[in-house]
Amino acid sequence: MVISGGENVYPAEVESILYGHSAVIEVAVIGLPDEKWGEAVTAVAVVKQGSTLELEELREFASQSLAKYKLPSRLYFLDELPRNPAGKVQKFKIKDALL
Repeated sequence: MVISGGENVYPAEVESILYGHSAVIEVAVIGLPDEKWGEAVTAVAVVKQGSTLELEELREFASQSLAKYKLPSRLYFLDELPRNPAGKVQKFKIKDALL
């Protein structure tokens, strides 16, 4: 769970919406330290080859289904999300790489 500005944000809820964007192949939502909000809702995406994606475009897309405080305030890109042998995304590795 990401706690941003005292609000609980469930990554799975945000991810399920972001997966609906046409440029997104995979996405993980994590919380990164933020001086103002405590944690910033952060999307880490793998996009389709030849596609581009901007933070504002993703926020606009997700704003149709999510409250404003749940929208990602940061966006990073990876070629692939790190996974364990069982296929589960290792979000701690993503967070370590971005800090």
